Amino acid sequence: MEQSPSQELSAELYELLNGKDLETKQHEALMLMTVTEEEWPHTAMISAGEIIALDSKRVRLAMWSGTTTTRNLIRTEKATLAFVYAGAAHYIKLSLKRLPVLPAAKHPRERFEADIVAVRSDVAQYANITTGIQIDLKEEESVLRRWHETLAELML
Repeated sequence: MEQSPSQELSAELYELLNGKDLETKQHEALMLMTVTEEEWPHTAMISAGEIIALDSKRVRLAMWSGTTTTRNLIRTEKATLAFVYAGAAHYIKLSLKRLPVLPAAKHPRERFEADIVAVRSDVAQYANITTGIQIDLKEEESVLRRWHETLAELML
């Protein structure tokens, strides 16, 4: 059953994306959907260490330079996040603007700030949504350290 769209994150989604307790969120993966120059959908995965909610209406993203996804974000300034969390499928439409490069960044990334345009959540009446895409970090300690540093740089 689809819930009415909102223009802000629920408390539960804000908690997921607030940049805290990354150790407990390290298995969550979100699909970031953009559109290519050829007008094809393009999907990439991002982790809890590459997105941070500034508040319930704005998020920031840290993206690798030179990727198809980053080029799409720069060109269209639009994206949709899609993921399963806490028993529901969530879709968040974003309107993005590119942030200045941080010359002294430990982990150089293209940075974006996004206004949340719409948040929609689906739950099934006939089934429980138990999981979305989940990941296991190969080098947990170093990746979590990089995520903490990346999110700190997103706040600059």
